[in-house]
Amino acid sequence: MRPTRIPLFPLNVVLFPGMSLPLHIFEPRYRLMVSHCLTHKLEFGMILASDKGVATVGCTTQILQTIKIHPEGELDILTEGRAVFRAVDLLSENEYHEAIVEYLSDGPAEPETKQEDALMGSFQQCHSLLYNRLWSPSPRDAHWPISYRMATRLPLELEEKQALLEMRAEPERQEFLAAWLGRVLPQLEMRERARGRASTNGHSVN
Repeated sequence: MRPTRIPLFPLNVVLFPGMSLPLHIFEPRYRLMVSHCLTHKLEFGMILASDKGVATVGCTTQILQTIKIHPEGELDILTEGRAVFRAVDLLSENEYHEAIVEYLSDGPAEPETKQEDALMGSFQQCHSLLYNRLWSPSPRDAHWPISYRMATRLPLELEEKQALLEMRAEPERQEFLAAWLGRVLPQLEMRERARGRASTNGHSVN
């Protein structure tokens, strides 16, 4: 059972379950929070804080590794997303933020469909254009929903990532990503063609 009262780390980031996130912890209050989580083997909540305010839906993260402790007490840690939550009450009893949360689960899992096959094809095309290679999924991450694993590797805007995080059904998330890829792929293909023309100085290769 995960605790319903958790430390909270507002940041201009949207974290997905299964997503790795390195963090540099420098503020004294969050160094205290990380120390508390390490001592008690607790997860803390990552939640989007932007110019528009603080979101109510976030994702807990587990500290996988302390990479470096700096002489001044600052920390470099590696974390990984775990469970989606909604903050129902914010607390200010400690130096760092805390919240009473409820955990949000997905609906029943559904079998793979042709939609997922088509989505994977579009995603691999996008991944190849962005990173010059196909995505090789890790068997270790196979238990995380494919939508989160894809979204981690796509240049979504923060608002789009937050919208995806708040969706509570895998088919809905996949439809969201399919629509996003449908808009973005033509732009990436156009950019790739322009890059190819530039590399040949506007002349076709004989």
